[in-house]
Amino acid sequence: MSIVKSLRGQLAPIHPEGYLFVLGFAVVTFILWWIWAPLGWLGLIATLWCAYFFRDPPRVTPVRADLVVAPADGVVSFGGLAAPPPELGLGMAPLQRVSIFMSIFDCHVNRAPVEGRVAQIVYHPGLFLNADLDKASEDNERNSVIIDAPSGRFGVVQIAGLIARRIVCFTHEGALLAAGERIGLIRFGSRVDVYLPPGAQIVVGLGSRAVAGETVIAQVAAEGAPPPFHRS
Repeated sequence: MSIVKSLRGQLAPIHPEGYLFVLGFAVVTFILWWIWAPLGWLGLIATLWCAYFFRDPPRVTPVRADLVVAPADGVVSFGGLAAPPPELGLGMAPLQRVSIFMSIFDCHVNRAPVEGRVAQIVYHPGLFLNADLDKASEDNERNSVIIDAPSGRFGVVQIAGLIARRIVCFTHEGALLAAGERIGLIRFGSRVDVYLPPGAQIVVGLGSRAVAGETVIAQVAAEGAPPPFHRS
């Protein structure tokens, strides 16, 4: 294998949502280089960071039906009971919630935490507070994906952050999702919340790092559950 192929195999591909951003950074870099070389070097660093931000590495997802995997890369900033946003239609009673905060250095491609059917997608306009704040769950711009799974109904909420200004959703209502399947992307710093059905148990620690589609964040009762969905 050549050195070029070896290096290419070690680099994560860029998600198509990032192509225009990387191109824009590159154009600005050429302009800065023409003005003054030191500015061009700074632009090059920024362009490389942009390409790194929009990386979309492959993931290996556990296939057990009783496992809930992380929907995002980042730090687990909350794990416990919290009232779900009203647009989820999950009731007023607090549910177990896991929140994962993504910095500008984390991969921002979001993935389905479980296998199931997309029952509803609800976009809610709002503010752009620091996504690490708890009140961001209520005040910030967000996009909610409600998933009906064999073990119950899950709410996955993409929350825009202080820098993020664009939430992208890849799925649609009625879609059948596999656990770990890509469902969206948030640009430049944000958070993803997962609301778990009653009886679920959080197994991830506060402050630990999660890997989207791979890290197990919770476990649900699988005994007596109907068989998982299959794609037609």
